Amino acid sequence: MSVQNWTLCLVGLSFALYIGIAIRSRAGSTEEFYVAGGNVHPLLNGMATAADWMSAASFISMAGLISFMGRDGSVYLMGWTGGYVLLALLLAPYLRKFGKFTVPDFVGDRYYSRTARLVAVMCALFVSFTYVAGQMRGVGIVFSRFLNVGINSGVMIGMGIVFFYAVLGGMKGITYTQVAQYCVLIFAYLVPAIFISIMVTGNPIPQLGFGSILADGSGTFVLDRLDGLSEQLGFAAYTSGSKSTLDVFFITAALMVGTAGLPHVIVRFYTVPKVSAARSSAGWALFFIALLYTSAPAVAAFARTNLLTTVSNRSYASVPEWFKTWEATGLIKFNDKNGDGIIQYVGDARLNELFIDRDIMVLANPEIANLPNWVIGLVAAGGLAAALSTAAGLLLVISTSVAHDLLKKEFRPNISEKNELIAARIAAGVAVCIAGYFGINPPGFVAEVVAFAFGLAAASFFPAIVMGIFSTRMNREGAVSGMLAGLVFTASYIVYFKFIKPDLSDAEHWLWGISPEGIGTLGMLLNFFVAASVSRFTAPPPDEIRRMVESIRVPSGSGREDSVASPYSVSR
Repeated sequence: MSVQNWTLCLVGLSFALYIGIAIRSRAGSTEEFYVAGGNVHPLLNGMATAADWMSAASFISMAGLISFMGRDGSVYLMGWTGGYVLLALLLAPYLRKFGKFTVPDFVGDRYYSRTARLVAVMCALFVSFTYVAGQMRGVGIVFSRFLNVGINSGVMIGMGIVFFYAVLGGMKGITYTQVAQYCVLIFAYLVPAIFISIMVTGNPIPQLGFGSILADGSGTFVLDRLDGLSEQLGFAAYTSGSKSTLDVFFITAALMVGTAGLPHVIVRFYTVPKVSAARSSAGWALFFIALLYTSAPAVAAFARTNLLTTVSNRSYASVPEWFKTWEATGLIKFNDKNGDGIIQYVGDARLNELFIDRDIMVLANPEIANLPNWVIGLVAAGGLAAALSTAAGLLLVISTSVAHDLLKKEFRPNISEKNELIAARIAAGVAVCIAGYFGINPPGFVAEVVAFAFGLAAASFFPAIVMGIFSTRMNREGAVSGMLAGLVFTASYIVYFKFIKPDLSDAEHWLWGISPEGIGTLGMLLNFFVAASVSRFTAPPPDEIRRMVESIRVPSGSGREDSVASPYSVSR
């Protein structure tokens, strides 16, 4: 079968599976809609968490960024992996013990303030919409290439699918759908990686093939070959780095603490029955995530090597079919500056004639390597699974923020459960439309957009959550002031250098050489400083709040819980 037929078959089957699960797992109560009833097995929750966390940025864009950035791209691997460890060890068990549905719920009750809750809702919406833009962009890219539709049409199709199972099933439907989506995306990622690793190095394990000798008998290591190709064409050596150490640190830190503050990941730890299950599911999720993340550097290196050897200094008339197919999407562009019909893909921007969108590298890699058509279709299904799984989780955060944290908690506390569920579904529907708009008009590459979301989460949520758990002195005035300061500063910096003055977006003009992708770390430090300063000069929190903070840090079954229990503590 052709690539398109294989893609239609595999994508159609996967979509039918997702929709079938959504129908079977339809939420019948607000608890099922928000936290899947709190009865998900830790192993299944670990798979769902991995799918929720490994978005289009992880599947489609991360290896693409590494293939172009080389060593500098490691910030994404270190930041996102380290961030999940931070979340699992530092935050998840305590938040689960607190027993609330959402992060704004935790912030509102911990800081005994409607204002704090409203600011947290604003942060959740801001971060979630920024993040979901990258997912819808990824959906559009996959559809535009493999189903021969425009990117905008692809986004619209993705909107329809997400709307169906997110609005119908809520967290219950999303959880079991994400289990299926994880199976699809990890299979789709590893199969071509194994194929190409065998072809290039003879080693079936990509993680080992990445550091192996080429199978062509030259005795050259993969990375040495890639360094040589890059330097011959005027690019920097693949294993060299151009970013400053400070910027690398700030980007890595922003991604780490941003991961730990992402509301759609945190809420997954409320879907298990008890605190020990939250810890167990965090461990399973880390294992499932590592399967893809340890393969990404190999995928990036193989894709870059294949690209440089396939298109550089080649006649345009003799380029392989995959080049023309991707060119039709507008994601590859050839501009014959000297009119000789030869593709000059070189590091000198004045001479370079080829533009390649970084987001296509993983998707195009099987075609560049001449893998079977069914593998190419499988990768398309995997890319859609990654994008849709995270998009659904984000849309649920948006709908619960509106229906639960705003409507029920602030404006209509006596609303019936039925009407709250209807409001949540309406909010999810509106969120799908807004997400689609951002997918059609994205502010950058998928991973770049997601990096901005992580920076915003780092600057807003993370300090409020950490101080809410570990500081009995932190009060509502400090938390609100810190969140606003961190969010406004970080968002303003990103908007200024990415949208208002994009021509100034280089290390020479950045504050202390810190890029917009890394500014969330500085925003986080500003948040901590403002919150600590304001709380020091304002009234301490009430005694029951201080007891509640002590309570959530006491291990279950220790015998000391009753002595520090608070009326603010909640159990379902």
